[in-house]
Amino acid sequence: MPRPPKTVPTVSVPEYWDQAKLELMKRDRIMRKLIPKFGDLHLMGRGDPFTTLARSIVGQQISVKAAETVWQRFLELCPQCAPAQILKVGDVKLATCGLSKRKAEYINDLAQHFNDKKVHVASWEEMEDEAVIAELIQIRGIGRWTAEMFLIFNLRRPDVLPLDDVGLLRGISINYFSGEPVSRSDAREVAANWEPWRTVATWYMWRSLDPVPVEY
Repeated sequence: MPRPPKTVPTVSVPEYWDQAKLELMKRDRIMRKLIPKFGDLHLMGRGDPFTTLARSIVGQQISVKAAETVWQRFLELCPQCAPAQILKVGDVKLATCGLSKRKAEYINDLAQHFNDKKVHVASWEEMEDEAVIAELIQIRGIGRWTAEMFLIFNLRRPDVLPLDDVGLLRGISINYFSGEPVSRSDAREVAANWEPWRTVATWYMWRSLDPVPVEY
């Protein structure tokens, strides 16, 4: 059986991106040096909310390569990656894709939430960031960090600051504190100068560590 096609990333530039770059470079000396290094590169996200969240659960605590292998096996079993299809397959069979028993249960719970309309997907575009996070963390296997990645990569919100993200803290440490360890409080203080474009600044912190853009 041929493998289903991978989800195609959204490649359009977020409408706020150019304005954010200009404002960040104007007010922040580190951003003034960093942003020009990456030319026209920009945030790319995925279009389907359910697929994005399912893939984030698959990838938790395993390498990118391992996550891709498991994801492709998952798509062979559930080619539509649709809640109803996943519920029909069930978490026991999902575990045969290489998912842990717990992750299979998490994906099943995600499918149940979407199927039962316990999450208001159609309203997320209009909802505040914290309101979307509050809905998402009710789903098993989705914590605040995963919800914040969803805001950045799926909803492409401009002002998300994921303080639990190791890459963000490391980027701030290297770029602003000469490699000294930084606390969440230090990061929040640096990021106060980035508002209302903290997503964009976070993306450049990630780029400073790894020049290849993240595809989430």
